[in-house]
Amino acid sequence: MAKRGRPRTFDRAVALRRAMEVFWRRGYQGASMAELTAAMGIASPSLYAAFTSKESLFREAVDLYNATEGLVPQQALNGPGSARQCIEAMLRHNARAYTDPASPTGCLVVLAAIGGVPESDEVSRFLARCRRRDIDDVRQRIERGIEDGDLPDTVDPASLARFVAAVQQGMSMQARDGATAAELEGVVDVAMAGWDEAARGHRAGVSAPSRF
Repeated sequence: MAKRGRPRTFDRAVALRRAMEVFWRRGYQGASMAELTAAMGIASPSLYAAFTSKESLFREAVDLYNATEGLVPQQALNGPGSARQCIEAMLRHNARAYTDPASPTGCLVVLAAIGGVPESDEVSRFLARCRRRDIDDVRQRIERGIEDGDLPDTVDPASLARFVAAVQQGMSMQARDGATAAELEGVVDVAMAGWDEAARGHRAGVSAPSRF
């Protein structure tokens, strides 16, 4: 009869949360195994036994980040109100969340691949897919706004969604560089003015009607 392995002596969920915070603060490449195991309170063999590899641990950490830190902005995006109200609520939440002193600054999904090297290319591609899904979510909300009639059908959903994503990604980087919540709220003010201009504009290649 085969012997059973030694029982796990740590809380996997707690260890994963601590690893997520290391990756969030340091990035994938910057997070060393020594730093991860110290934060998780386990030895390397236990990390590999529970999570298989650093990359697998990182992917689980990103899933946890999306399910926890990403929950409120996702709810804001898909909440009641117009597309504009939902997008603004999402951006304003992120302006505060990215600068919350209780957590690492910025967005893990935006910042974790910065400074990557060839061996982390697959991680970079994984994060790029995550960001594309975020853009798709915004695009679908904009398309729903057009269907609901709170946006004109001359709006280009793909371009407007990429504009929103660029604002979010820029706020994440600025938060990491020390921007305050108030400063990022100012970015949102300007972004929503840009949104209003885009909503009055026209789809690429389609001229807006003359006012004269």
